[in-house]
Amino acid sequence: RCRTWPGRTTLAAVWSRRIPSWDIDEVVENSKKAGLLALVAVAEHSGEFEKIIELSKRFPGFVFPCLGVHPVQQISPEQQRGASVQDLDAALPVIEKYKDHLVAIGEVGLDFTPRYVNDESDKESQRQVLIRQAQIAKELDLPLNVHSRSAGRPTIHLLKKQGVQKALLHAFDGKPSVAMEGVKAGYFFSIPPSIIRSDQQKLVKQLPLENICLETDSPALGPEKQVRNEPKNICISAEYISKIKGVSLEEVMEVTTQNALRLFPKIKSAIRP
Repeated sequence: RCRTWPGRTTLAAVWSRRIPSWDIDEVVENSKKAGLLALVAVAEHSGEFEKIIELSKRFPGFVFPCLGVHPVQQISPEQQRGASVQDLDAALPVIEKYKDHLVAIGEVGLDFTPRYVNDESDKESQRQVLIRQAQIAKELDLPLNVHSRSAGRPTIHLLKKQGVQKALLHAFDGKPSVAMEGVKAGYFFSIPPSIIRSDQQKLVKQLPLENICLETDSPALGPEKQVRNEPKNICISAEYISKIKGVSLEEVMEVTTQNALRLFPKIKSAIRP
C-alpha cells in the first residue's frame, strides 16, 4: 500500500479518457485520498477533446485539460497509423475554442515504432504535425506534453530546433545520454509506476531530480502488466525514485511538485488549497 503524506501535494498526469465513466468519481476520490493536488487529463485525438473539457468542468480546480494530437492515431481497435496533417486540421478548431482553459498542448510527439511507420514520408508527416503543435504551444505560452517512443533523439532535436523551451517528455524510452540533451534544454521527464519493472531505472539514476516529474499515464504503465493503472499509484513512482536517488520520499515529493508547478503555472494559480 502506498503511503500518503497529509499536507503534502503532488501532481499526476492521468489519461482519463480511458477511465470508464461509471467509476470516475471513485478514481478522483482515491486520487485525493492519496494526497494528489491535481490531475492533468491528456488527449490523443480530437474525438476526445470535448470529454476532457467536460471532466475539467466536472472537477474544477482538480482536473486540468491538455489537448493535442498524438503521433499515433487509431483507425480501429485492431489498426493504428501515424498522425497526419488532416488529423491536426480536425483538432485545431477545438483547441482554438478552449485555448484559455488549457494547461498544456498534448499529447504530441513522434513515434517511429516500425508498425506505425512504413517509410520516410510517414516520419515526415509526424514531424509536421509536431512542428505545428509546437508553434501553437509557443503562441499560447503553454508547455508541450511529449511522446517519443523509439524516437527519443529526433524528438528532442526537433523540439530544440523549434525553439521549444517548456516540455515534458513522458515515459521516455531513449538512452539516458539522449535525455541529458533534453535536460540541458530545460525539459522535464515524467516517471510512471511502471518504473519498478522497466529500464527507466537507468534514466532516473542520471536525471537531476530538478528535471523529474511524476505521472501515472493511467490506465497504462502501472506497476503490474495488464492491470489498470490509476492516478493514486503516483506514490509508487515517488517511492521508487527516492530509493534510486538515495534521497527521502519527502524530498522527491516536494521537488517534483515544485517542478510540475513550474511547468504548469496555470495549475498553480487555479488549485484549491
